[in-house]
Amino acid sequence: MVIAAFFSQIMHGGLLFLSQGLYVVQFEQTFAWSRGAISWAFGLLRIETGLLGPIQGWMLDKYGSRPIMRMGTLLFGGGLILLGQIQELWHLFAVLTIIAMGTSLAGFLTVNTALAHWFVKKRARAMSVTSIGFAAGALLSPIVAWSITEFGWRDTAMFSGIAAIIVGIPASHVFKRRPEDIGLQPDGIEPVIGAQDSKANTPGEDTDLTVRQAVRDRSFWLISIGHGWALLVVGTIAVHLIPHLVEQNNWDVAQAALVFPGLMVAQITGQISGGIIGDLYSKRFVAAGAMIGHGLGIFLIAFDTSLPTIIAAIALHGVSWGMRGPLMMAIRADYFGRKHLGQIAGWSNTITAGGSIIGPIYAGVLYDYFGSYTFAFSTLGITTALGTLFFLLARKPPVPSVPNTG
Repeated sequence: MVIAAFFSQIMHGGLLFLSQGLYVVQFEQTFAWSRGAISWAFGLLRIETGLLGPIQGWMLDKYGSRPIMRMGTLLFGGGLILLGQIQELWHLFAVLTIIAMGTSLAGFLTVNTALAHWFVKKRARAMSVTSIGFAAGALLSPIVAWSITEFGWRDTAMFSGIAAIIVGIPASHVFKRRPEDIGLQPDGIEPVIGAQDSKANTPGEDTDLTVRQAVRDRSFWLISIGHGWALLVVGTIAVHLIPHLVEQNNWDVAQAALVFPGLMVAQITGQISGGIIGDLYSKRFVAAGAMIGHGLGIFLIAFDTSLPTIIAAIALHGVSWGMRGPLMMAIRADYFGRKHLGQIAGWSNTITAGGSIIGPIYAGVLYDYFGSYTFAFSTLGITTALGTLFFLLARKPPVPSVPNTG
């Protein structure tokens, strides 16, 4: 399952998330659309994630990950194929709505909910490996950029959609709902002979909160807002870094896309170290430290796009993203348990999505107003660094005084 998730996330990371900036440049050149309008369209990729979250979480808890992931893969791949056919701005909004549904159903929430059911002691490490797949998608971004240069963005989008389906459908088949369903135990749970519930002696599995209990706890809101706060930078970099470098350094898209392999190296470094540290020490402190790295990275690149500054900014942002990203689902599983995790994480996504919606749109609108990204990037950097407080104030909820009967 971890390997299947790894390759599935390569498709999402390389063919869409890290290639958004490449398409922004192409849409401007082809259609003369404003950057703000294009940013609003790409905001749909996050709006749909937020809106789908509660329903998707319920579906995951009821039906498991396999059918949800399969459906999402078909929507994601089909949407990319349709992207190559667009002619009007409203076409872009419609197609990105389909792609957004696909990336949500076959993406972060589905994959990590499945892994949370299968891992306990090494939960952060398992999710880190999956996130490395998303980071490894950076290897595809230069290929996508080259393909756009050689064959055009329309053919590239269609080829990308076909590749996503070819890889994603077999990967979805590997996913299974819960280890208990096939007579196994999650990693970290020792089988107990007798009537006792084996979960009783397992670290991190002594509390299964209902959705209502989780939402009433302050940590649900602190983690959700903190996660969304980090995505202010993550979403903005994905959409606007390439256009920023193309304009400031007079690079073409293929040259600008070469920053993404560097981002991948930094991200994987963070994921490996963050997965190990997160299983040994407090996940919230690791996440809090990563917020400073996110903020400082985008702040630096707001004022200087020389090669040393780009390297420093990408390293800070990439390592921070790598360390924090896998911990977001792991900390929810630690705090709220596995039983209702899909629904809890789904409701959390309605809050989290706000950051990845607001960041890119904010940067795009301010770019149209000021003619540069300096103000947008610098203010996002300061704001994100202050988000450390959300994770520092989070605490594991107390065990409910009334036993949970489901």
